Amino acid sequence: MTLPAPTSERNWTPDSPDSFILRGTAAGGTLRLVATDSTSITEEARLRHQLSKTATAALGRSLSAALLLAIVLGKKPDSRVTLRVQGGGPLGWIVAEGAADGQVRGYVRDPAADLPVRESDGKLDVSGVVGSVGEIAVTRLLDNAEPYTGSVPLVSGEIAEDVAHYLAASEQIPSAVLLGVYEEGGRVARSGGLLVQAMPGVSDETLSRLEANVKAMGPITDNLRVRTLLEVMELAADGLDLQVVSQAQSAKFQCRCSRQKAKNSLLYFGMGERQEMMQEGGQEVVCHWCNEHYQITPDEIAGLDDPDDQPRAQA
Repeated sequence: MTLPAPTSERNWTPDSPDSFILRGTAAGGTLRLVATDSTSITEEARLRHQLSKTATAALGRSLSAALLLAIVLGKKPDSRVTLRVQGGGPLGWIVAEGAADGQVRGYVRDPAADLPVRESDGKLDVSGVVGSVGEIAVTRLLDNAEPYTGSVPLVSGEIAEDVAHYLAASEQIPSAVLLGVYEEGGRVARSGGLLVQAMPGVSDETLSRLEANVKAMGPITDNLRVRTLLEVMELAADGLDLQVVSQAQSAKFQCRCSRQKAKNSLLYFGMGERQEMMQEGGQEVVCHWCNEHYQITPDEIAGLDDPDDQPRAQA
């Protein structure tokens, strides 16, 4: 997927319905921009988990955030970042795992949790369903491959503000974060996000211009309804000499579960419990990340006790 030069083409649209990621810099490299169109990702999450409208918006924002965080915090092409949000609302919790290679997956505690639209502005009450008394936590691998988790209290439960607060407080990275999901006709029409990161050497004038641009844009959801992702980036970096990487990166909802992993999970049960599973005709294993259902047969369960049937460690 290739982008034409942004200065000559403002009506660029992806050449496929797949989700994708754009990267760029502005203000002489003192601003870093990462944006994602996560429409197909959020729609797949909605279908897989049978999410309510408000739960769809909450998880969709979190999936976009996890992708953006994986890119700005990841040290390697396959780096993964796990975002956890728990705010005390009816949704319970949100978990989203993003990878720098564009793969992302996630789930919520109660996919049916929903609230009426807010009377104040007619928009989905994401902060209400998520809650605002709790924390946002981000887990990533350090250079020594050790996991590190940083957490901060939630600011609003709207996700974008909370991610920006996390980056500033825990990672010391001043950032603007915009996340949005627009649903129409019972499905996800647009979903996406933009993260603008201040780099060393950024001037106060640049930050002031960026702040004014973002304020003038208004909600990213409204922008995504009428503009391409590239145009949204151009608005955020207006007057700051945006330079976009010409190659867009594909992104997709991709779980790491498998039938073999589902079978191996039954090894956590005792021999007697597995015997009961076999007598009852097998066992269903459900992946909480993607809601994939695996029907494990009695023969497959019996094979778990055969050493020759076990996967061997890779050298």
